[in-house]
Amino acid sequence: MRNMNEIVRQAQIMQNKLSKLQQEAEASTFEASSGGGMVKVTVNGKQVIQSLTIEPSALKDCDAEMLQDLIISAVNEANRISRESLEREMTNLSGGIRLPGLF
Repeated sequence: MRNMNEIVRQAQIMQNKLSKLQQEAEASTFEASSGGGMVKVTVNGKQVIQSLTIEPSALKDCDAEMLQDLIISAVNEANRISRESLEREMTNLSGGIRLPGLF
């Protein structure tokens, strides 16, 4: 019974750490750019876009397809950076055990 109490206590500690990590993820921001900095995107740890900046020079040629590709590229890269950062934090938190579905 003593071991079961210890397991429950450790699970509660892990749950508290996970809650804190999720709160920190929402407050964290990750930035990526494409087109040599013509498009910049900032996302939070929940991969929600916080800002999108388009350099005026990207609008001069009015190539909508190119601009769309730059935006998609920047958003995807910012989300990748965010995901990898959170996965690293989760690995550190869990001692290397992968816990699927948490982020």
